[in-house]
Amino acid sequence: MLRTLLKPALVIAWKDLSMEWRTKQTLSAMLIFSGLVIVTFSFAFDPSNQAVQALVPGMIWVMTIFSGVIGLNRSFMAEQQHDNIHGLMAAPVDPASIYLGKCLANFVFVLIVQLISIPLLFILFDFHVVDYMGLGYLLIIIFLGTFGFIAVGTLLAALVAHATSSEILLPVLLFPLVMPVVIAGVQATRIVLIGQEGTQDVLSWLQLIAAYDVIFFAAGFLLFDYVLEV
Repeated sequence: MLRTLLKPALVIAWKDLSMEWRTKQTLSAMLIFSGLVIVTFSFAFDPSNQAVQALVPGMIWVMTIFSGVIGLNRSFMAEQQHDNIHGLMAAPVDPASIYLGKCLANFVFVLIVQLISIPLLFILFDFHVVDYMGLGYLLIIIFLGTFGFIAVGTLLAALVAHATSSEILLPVLLFPLVMPVVIAGVQATRIVLIGQEGTQDVLSWLQLIAAYDVIFFAAGFLLFDYVLEV
């Protein structure tokens, strides 16, 4: 059963990644937006100010969410333009595999952007992670928080793909649903980077993020078949 779901999902994810490797349109747009956020904040505030460095946790998630919306808006664009979505629906694969493949591709896109933009943010703001344990917690928080955002975003991107104003409709539907994981991600990131609270508080926020991920990822698996038929 797992192999039946995973193999088509990997093929779909590889198809999206290879297309992006040739065109580089989505990643370029996401990276430009992230760079614009970093440069704007670095000029608007004094990076050497200790109080300003408290903005860094929020900036990480601002870049993640808004650049991620750009990628999500484009994730079903090629299928709609070339009418490939009907081919995917007619293919002898479980719709959950399509959802999983799209999630994997979108997740990789956002991770690539984070891999480039977050170190750049730390460099411009002269920000240092407290220790290796803090770095480990930070990576886990970003990984789980981003996964939850992508799990919801991929489902909604498929839902609004047929709409004429999908670029506007997706953020309107997405932002209220992802607020719990965004708030938890910002709070956990702030604790790790600023170091004002203990490890137990980080774990509490991580448990909330993990529960959110499980619930909405399972919802995507169960509902994606109906979403495609909308």
